[in-house]
Amino acid sequence: MIVRLTIYILSFLLILCGHAVAEDRGFGLGVILGEPTGISGKYWVTSNIAVDGAAAWSFAGDDGVQLHADVLYHKFGLFNVKAGKLPIYFGAGARIKFTIDDDNRFGIRVPVGIDYIFENIPLDIFFELVPIVDFAPSTKFAFNGGVGVRYFFHK
Repeated sequence: MIVRLTIYILSFLLILCGHAVAEDRGFGLGVILGEPTGISGKYWVTSNIAVDGAAAWSFAGDDGVQLHADVLYHKFGLFNVKAGKLPIYFGAGARIKFTIDDDNRFGIRVPVGIDYIFENIPLDIFFELVPIVDFAPSTKFAFNGGVGVRYFFHK
């Protein structure tokens, strides 16, 4: 049931973004270090909306594999930088955590972060903090956070 609910939520989020024109930044793939630590991906849907996700190892509480996906809104222009771009971002998404002791968890994420986008190199570096409310198998509050880097493949 949890896996099916995750698929429905992620499908809904992708449908919301599916009709937009993609920015030239394309798809990025890299790593996230922190809680969780693993592989991170990001796809720009418009010039200020992206979908990101990760497949990562979670060390908090019960160790396990975490899968998550978020829709992110980026606010540009708040910080002046000489080169590149430095937007803040926030959004919403879902996560599922498969634990070693079968205390699998499903919940919503609310990421808030900052993302440095290099001007002439197809890389970004990000830092985020993410409050989480798990609903299954019981209600539980948690936090994720980390730093990461991604390489962007242009179209």
